[in-house]
Amino acid sequence: MASAASTVPSVPSAYQTEGKKLGRWIFFSLLAAAIPMAIAGEVRSGYLWALAAGCSVVALFAVHTVSPELARERYHPPNPGLDGATLRWVRLIAFATIVFALLDSGRWHVSAPMPAAWRVVGLITFFTGTAMFVYAMSVNRFFSSVVRIQDERGHHVIDSGPYARVRHPGYVGMLLFVATLPLALGSWWAFVPGSVVVAFGFRRVVVEDRFLAGHLPGYREYTARVRYRLLPGIW
Repeated sequence: MASAASTVPSVPSAYQTEGKKLGRWIFFSLLAAAIPMAIAGEVRSGYLWALAAGCSVVALFAVHTVSPELARERYHPPNPGLDGATLRWVRLIAFATIVFALLDSGRWHVSAPMPAAWRVVGLITFFTGTAMFVYAMSVNRFFSSVVRIQDERGHHVIDSGPYARVRHPGYVGMLLFVATLPLALGSWWAFVPGSVVVAFGFRRVVVEDRFLAGHLPGYREYTARVRYRLLPGIW
């Protein structure tokens, strides 16, 4: 008969796990500071330092709440899902939006100067949306980056936490931080490509909701209990 102690992770193993989490957090935090500043050509921008600090805080929460299994599903799904080709294009547009916004505000100055109040509002809203996104991901272990049924992982309906209020809380956070990213980065013109990403987000909500209703057992019953996709009382 196996002893109870055999089911408890060893101290070295626990330290190794925490060490990996700490390493990932430090690595991401350094990238969150270095890459935007390098693109923008600014190292003394208080806005970019605030952006890096906020991203670091959210990343610390993510590495301690998102399981390695879910991380593999998000970054290396076994198939492209329902709209993999579209997702690749949208990711490219989103990346281009970030790069353009940083170049615009830091080097090119194509946009008119953005008032400080708007940038502060943009940063606060951006971090609020990012935190909501990570929180939804921490509650839902099936929070994949692609639209698919994860039979191999025992996919079932999640209706706890924020999912008890709206059906797609992760998209609420995603739409919030994508929509306000141009403000956070100080580029009016970045709203042009950014609006494409926002439009895709709304389309993705509709597509995914219909797909789950048709393929995930119990989802139709869930939609009867939780009526709204994104905003209670509205949609």
